[in-house]
Amino acid sequence: MSDDRMQEGARALHEAWARGCEFLGTEYAILGGAMSWVSERNLVAAISNAGGFGVIACGAMTPDLLDTEIKATRELTSKPFGVNLITMHPDLDKLVDVCLDNKVGHVVLAGGLPSKETILKIKEGGAKTVCFAPILALAKKLVRIGVDALVIEGMEAGGHIGPVATSVLAQEILPHITDVPVFVAGGIGRGEAIVNYLNMGAAGVQLGTRFVCATECIAHPNFKKAFIRASARDAVTTVQVDPAFPVIPVRALDNAGGRKFIETQHEVIARYKSGELELEAAQLEIEHYWAGALRRAVMDGDVEFGSVMAGQSVGMVKKEQSTEEIIQELVEQASEALTGRGGKAVT
Repeated sequence: MSDDRMQEGARALHEAWARGCEFLGTEYAILGGAMSWVSERNLVAAISNAGGFGVIACGAMTPDLLDTEIKATRELTSKPFGVNLITMHPDLDKLVDVCLDNKVGHVVLAGGLPSKETILKIKEGGAKTVCFAPILALAKKLVRIGVDALVIEGMEAGGHIGPVATSVLAQEILPHITDVPVFVAGGIGRGEAIVNYLNMGAAGVQLGTRFVCATECIAHPNFKKAFIRASARDAVTTVQVDPAFPVIPVRALDNAGGRKFIETQHEVIARYKSGELELEAAQLEIEHYWAGALRRAVMDGDVEFGSVMAGQSVGMVKKEQSTEEIIQELVEQASEALTGRGGKAVT
């Protein structure tokens, strides 16, 4: 691709995601997905420093721990970054206060429908709110109650997922939500896919799996090796063996832990049916099976029995790279796609 065409592609991309870049205050409208134990100060700062928008995964952090993490991230970058809060966290209000006290510009609310009061508190505190919308009706409701932007995430994503594919969600939601920027997530591993969603009306995208093997990511070498070796088919969802014992669907790499989980469900259900366990106790035992499993995989390197959460785009992760290299690769692919791989810019 000639220099002129590269520049033409770069200009076309700049125009295509200008709304997302303006909203985030970044060079590129690429959010880092908030991954517990992975999206901490080092990776978050690296994504922001490379022109994207890093997002701290608060997860189960206490307010004091989050305060420390935000301050530590700010020591590593002067660029914008956000914080992802779980709406079901018992200290949500205090966590919001920590974000506002630290002048965090964007708060991402995930893991449930946030209250109008929480959204208003964030906005009145001077920050912008970003929420996840799994269906069009909820997207419209969130816009009505004042969110500043939305993320629509399909089932190809890693971690906790919904039942609908990214491509279908984009078709259902993007044509109807124009009042606020919408970012698309789930299964995105190349720049061409980014362009497809921008052409459909997205303001930008969110990627998680693609950044796990960044050199700045603190994940255990075993965790990264598992990603590099995996194919898209290896990223499977947790299996529920009985509707009476619900399992929240999670996408992770198939391993001994996942297979043991199926065996455990059968064993616990058998104990319930024999009268050894009450229903609630049996449900809790199944629910608690994965407790700490993600940390064991990410931090300790137990990729056999830990939970190796990964999206289906894991098959496109071929090696460890710097965050800047990953983002530049995505941007170059997107720019080339916008010029028809050597032709004039596609609009």
